[in-house]
Formats: sequence, structure tokens, C-alpha cells
Amino acid sequence: MQKIVLIGIGILMSLSSLAQPASENNWRFVVVGPAQEPLAGATVSLLRNDSSVFKQAITDSLGVVQFSLTSNLSLTGRISRIGFQTQYLSLGNETDRLLRTIVLQPAEATLGNVTVTAKKPLVQFLTDRTVVNVDASITNAGTSVMEVLEKSPGVTIDKDGNISLKGKPGVQIMIDGKPTMLAGADLQNLLSGMNSSQIETIELIDNPSAKYDAAGNAGIINIRTKKNKQRGFNGSATVAIGQGRLPKNNDNLQLNYRNGKFNYFLTYSANLNRQFMDMYALRTYYDVDNKVTSLLEQPYYTRNRGNTHVVRTGADYYLSNRTTLGLALSGMSLQRHNTGEATAIWMNEQHQTDSTIYTSSLNTSRMRQGGINFNMRHNFDSKRELSADFDLIHYRIRTAQHFENRLGTLSGVPDDASEGDIPSTLRILTGKMDYTQRFDKWTWETGWKSSRVSTDNLAQYYTWENNGWVDDLNKSNHFLYTENIHALYTNAQATLGKWSLQGGLRYEYTGYDARQLGNARVKDSSFSRQYGNLFPSVFVTWQADSVNSFTVRAGRRIDRPPFQKLNPFVFIINKYTYQQGNPYFKPQFTWNFELSHLYKEVLSTTFSYNLIRDYISQVFYADTSTGLIVYTEGNIGKMQNYSLTMSTQLSPTPWWSFNLQGTANHKIIEAQLWRKYRARITQASFSLNSQFKLGKGWGAELSGFYITRAQNDIQEVLKPTGQLAVGFSKQVLRNKGTLRLTVRDLFYTQAMAGLTDFLQTKEYFKLQRDTRVATLSFSWRFGKAMKQTARRNTGGASSEIERVGTVN
Repeated sequence: MQKIVLIGIGILMSLSSLAQPASENNWRFVVVGPAQEPLAGATVSLLRNDSSVFKQAITDSLGVVQFSLTSNLSLTGRISRIGFQTQYLSLGNETDRLLRTIVLQPAEATLGNVTVTAKKPLVQFLTDRTVVNVDASITNAGTSVMEVLEKSPGVTIDKDGNISLKGKPGVQIMIDGKPTMLAGADLQNLLSGMNSSQIETIELIDNPSAKYDAAGNAGIINIRTKKNKQRGFNGSATVAIGQGRLPKNNDNLQLNYRNGKFNYFLTYSANLNRQFMDMYALRTYYDVDNKVTSLLEQPYYTRNRGNTHVVRTGADYYLSNRTTLGLALSGMSLQRHNTGEATAIWMNEQHQTDSTIYTSSLNTSRMRQGGINFNMRHNFDSKRELSADFDLIHYRIRTAQHFENRLGTLSGVPDDASEGDIPSTLRILTGKMDYTQRFDKWTWETGWKSSRVSTDNLAQYYTWENNGWVDDLNKSNHFLYTENIHALYTNAQATLGKWSLQGGLRYEYTGYDARQLGNARVKDSSFSRQYGNLFPSVFVTWQADSVNSFTVRAGRRIDRPPFQKLNPFVFIINKYTYQQGNPYFKPQFTWNFELSHLYKEVLSTTFSYNLIRDYISQVFYADTSTGLIVYTEGNIGKMQNYSLTMSTQLSPTPWWSFNLQGTANHKIIEAQLWRKYRARITQASFSLNSQFKLGKGWGAELSGFYITRAQNDIQEVLKPTGQLAVGFSKQVLRNKGTLRLTVRDLFYTQAMAGLTDFLQTKEYFKLQRDTRVATLSFSWRFGKAMKQTARRNTGGASSEIERVGTVN
């Protein structure tokens, strides 16, 4: 610990010594709302005379942002935030340390007979992240968060719902700055059940600073939900009805009442979704001489009925003009009902049918989540802030499976049958505290975080024998797991003329204990591990001239094994495919290096290199005697990834704007399984969003993405896929309502196909879901903010208050 403290002090002293008086001019802004509450997340842009962006930054939790310039320039300031009117102001040759307080009015306020509505671009390129403004895309209407992610720049999702960022797997998914603590099917169900109308922005952070958790080798995707801060009673409602082959419905209601020292809020969303999956798989089995011995053809069709209800409510109390207390309650109910029909056709090497097995299946899952959050923020003055967050979250998940197998016939008494009852509970307790100190030319942050996660997973399997259900002790399992993580960090940033510097160091200690309770056939077993690691991060930005800036980033990250996947129990996919956990695999560690260039706000180019050791990959094992395939996850070796990303956003005409991004990756995977593997692959992904203003409140959008042949796992290669979407919108009810009509996957091309290479086995697969969907949605904003005269405070943000629901 002494070493950590000394390193942290060294970073601070180095930056402090650099932060000596220089000849630059400092422009500082405090952005507040009508009630003088600071507005975090507002975008402050300095514009040249041709309206191009010279510099841009996002306000912090105090609503403060600062720019340093080495020469006197004539610029225009543009201040914008979703839900508020955009303001412009002239910035001439100002005096040093100029402080301005900017009061933004709600977007629905009127100036005379003119209604002013603020609108942000779909994508914003910032120094440390890319921000996707969800409401800026027409084709996001009536979709889930998972569907918004798959069309976000640089984000790809594979057939199993695993998310990658710029070609790199292992992304940490956070909601309002808090890790979800879920993985696999549970995370996929959560994101598929969240309504996109709940979401304000999605932040794509490749190299997070030391303030963030070190988890996620590819970085962090932070999903920020909408929050209303206007005084009075107001809200919004969205109803979306979709139709593919099967119907879908997404609804959302947001209410807010703020008066005096209290702010009350309530959000409710419902996702009623019908889905199908049509899958085809063909396995080819080989002998040791690589000659075909047999084939297994497996067409598989499932229908899924899902209902998700999410509610969040709470209150904020403004104890004083410097202290805010917040309490939030959240709850979620998710249900999935899945029926399937599968056929297993065994053939000899001449493709002649030997036997046919018909399988019917029923899978149900139910997730209940409840959480409570207490938060506090205290502003000592305009330069010092202390915040704290405490969370208690409880998940209860129950999955039930039923399989019936019949030889040669679709009906009658099954030849064999099996059932599984798989309940689990997950408890999460976290606490964190952050302190921020601002000086004239640099800022220092430090903080602490602790979390405790405990899970109780039971898998009870039964087989049908002699007209009764019998315990299948070989597959049954009871797994207990507890994990504690404690973290300390320090981070400092400074702006020195054309240079912006940031350096941080985070220390995380991890300890976990796991126990597998045995039965008559399986012995008790347990394992535990403790380890501590340092995670440095460095950012350096050079403003070369008025239109070009260069940034170098470096950092170390970790991916811990998801605790659900440490459980060695067996999950049955079908008669010939099992999934199994692995209690022995270790965390993977990644070094990330990036060099990026930003030209105005028009073109962003990033080159990155990543080195992952103890790389975690899916691993497939085949038993050629029974035809059974078992897949698990484990540490297989290392992966190197070279990546080039280019993004551009242009407005060729006043009525047309578009955003285009492309990412190319070259991966080298080296692994040791039953033999040495070395895989090289070059892959790319592209996304496009083109928006049109048609006049009289009408708008249109064309968007899509395309992914070339790709590979994340050592044994599996995915074939190209993509989709195109189109949408139209119309403002109604004096711009308080919006009608949208969209069609996703217009040409029905978003299929997933690929080839998996096992030991003496290969499998081709293709799956198609209900992705071509036409959606009609209506959104309505209602209520009216209380009118009051805005006060101008040129003494900083010492008298501002903020609702504390957001975690930075």
C-alpha cells in the first residue's frame, strides 16, 4: 500500500510541477438550469468563424468546464444539452481566468411565438469517449437497448449475445455508471428487455481513466438513462407497436415533480416481445486420418414469448445549497417462455440416413430484480466536491427445462426425457466515495470503492425411468460463490497551453471463495483465490493547430471470469450439445495503446494495439463416440489486436447530414488446447446513419451496418452479416408529440452463420431471428415547468445544487 501511495503522490507532484503559470487565456464556464442547478453532461463547443469546432468538452458534475488557449482568438461558444435550448455567445479577447455562468432554459420554453427545440447530433467524438445520443436516431424508436447497441459505431454482437467494441471482446457493461454484474444469457435478457426510450446516451469508452473499474479489456459501454430536472410536474410517454413475423410492443412512462427542496421521479417501461429462432447446423465427424465417418444434421426452430417490466422511483432532497441526498428504488420482472422443435438426422459418410431423432423442448426463465440506492453529494465550494453512493441489489433467477426425445416419430411415448430445475440468487453490495479538487490549471481526483457479490446456484436434473422421474446426479450441482473487490484510485489532469495531460493509478484487490456441494456421485470441492493488481492509465492530447489535435492513450485492464461461468454445472442446449462452466480459469489482463487524430469535428482516426494475456475464449470439445459437443470457456493463450477506426460526420446541405464509421482489425490468436493453434484474421465493420430534414416537421433516416468475416474465439469463424433500416418522423401537437414509422432489417439480411472447428469434428451453423420489424411509435411530452427568473451567478458554482442520481 505504501508503494501505491508513493506512486500516486509522484503522479500528482509531476503534474503539479508542470502546472505553472503560462501565457494562455483560460475560459471557464458553469452551466446551470433555470433553478441554478448545475447541469452535468452539457456539451460546450468553441466554434471558429466558419462554424467548425475548435475545441469541445463535457461539463462535470458541478456543471464546470475549462479551456486554455495560447493566443487571442475570436470564437463563438455553443452550449447544448438534451432537453434544453442551445445557447450561443460571442467570445472575444477576454481576460485571464474568465468565468461565465450560462443558464439553459428547457427546450419546450417559447421565445415570443417561436418554439425553440434543442437537438444533438447522433454521435459526438470527445477526447476520451464516443457518445451516442439515442433519441437523435429515428430508427431507434420502439427498439430494445440491445438493438441500439448493435448499430452503434464500432459495436458488434455475435450469435450468443457477446458484445465487442472495435473488434475486441470483453466489454464492461454499465448502467448509470454501475456495473450490471451479469454475463451471458442473463445480460442478454436484461438488455433485450430494456426499452431504448429510457436511454439518453450510450458512452463508448475505449480507455477509461483510473476513476472507473478496471474490468473490461475492450473498455466500457456506459448506458445513461434519462433524468428530468425541471421544476414543476412534467413527463413523457411512448407507445411503440412492432410487427415482424410476430408482434412486439415497447411502452415507456416517465414522471417527474420538483418543488421546493424535493424532487420526485418515476419511470416505468414494459417490453412485450414475441420472437423466433430458426437454426440449422450440420456436423461432420472425422477419424484420425481426416476421413468422414458420419454426419449429423440438426434443423431447430423455437418460439419465444417474453415480458419485461422495469420500474424506478425515488426522491432527492436538497438539504442545503451545497448538499443533496438521494434515494432510489428499482425493480424488474422478466419472463421468458420458449418452445422448440428439433430434428437430429444421423447420416453415414455417403450422406445416407441412418436414424432420425425428434426432440421437443420447453424452457422457461424468470428473473426478479430489486435494488436500493442511497447517494450523497456535497460541494464545499466551486472547486471541491465529495460524493458517495451505496447500492444493494438482489437478483432471483429461475430456469426450468424439459426435453423429450423420440426415435423415428413425432408423436407417441418419448424414448427418453429429461428435466432441469435451475434456480439461482445473486446479491450485490457496493459502496464508493469520490473526492474532486480543482486548482487553477489542474484537477485532482481520488476515491475508494468496495463490492461484495454472493451467488447461490442450484441445478437439479432428472431423467424419466420406469414411469417416474429419477435424480440425474451426474449433472446435478449446487454451487456457492462469494467475491470481494476493494479499490483505491488517484487521478490528475492538467491543461498546459496546447497540451492536455491526464495520469491515474488504480489498485484493485480481489478475493473469492467457491464451493461445490457434492452428492452421492460427486464429491464436495472448493477453491479460493486472492490477488491484487495495479492499473495505470495515461492520456496526452496535443492541439497542433486550430483544426487538428492528437491524443495518445495507454492503460491496463482486467477481465475477471464471470462468476456464473465459474460454476461447473452442465446446462443442456439439446441432446447433442451441452454447455459447462469452468472453475479453474483465471482473469485475463490487457495492455491498450491508442493514437488518435481529430480534424475539426468532422473526421476522427484512431489506431490501437492491444495485447491480451491468458486470453479467455470459448472452447469446444467433441465426443466422436456419442456425437456430443460440450462448450465451455477457458484461458487459451494470448491475443494481439491491431485496429484502425475512422469516423466522419458531415452536413453537405442544410437538410442532409450523415455519420459513417469503419473499423478494421487484424488479430493474431495463439492458443494451446489439445494441439497448438495460431489464427490470423483481418476483419472489418461499417456503420452508416444518414438523416434528412424534409420540412414542416417531417424527417427521414437511412441507417445500417455491415460486418465482414470475423473471429473472436479460436475455434469459431463467423460469416458476414448486416442490415439496413429506414424511418420517418413527424412532429405533431405543437412539437410536443412525435410520430415515427421505422422498418429494421429491410432486406432480411441479419442472419448469423459460421463454422466451428472441433477435434475431429466441424460444424456449419446458420440462425435467423425475427429481425425484419416494422414499428409505429408515438411519443408525447406533457406538463409545464414552473416559470421563474433565472439568477446569474458569476462567483462560480458554490451555490448550485444537483440531483444525485448519476454516477460519473
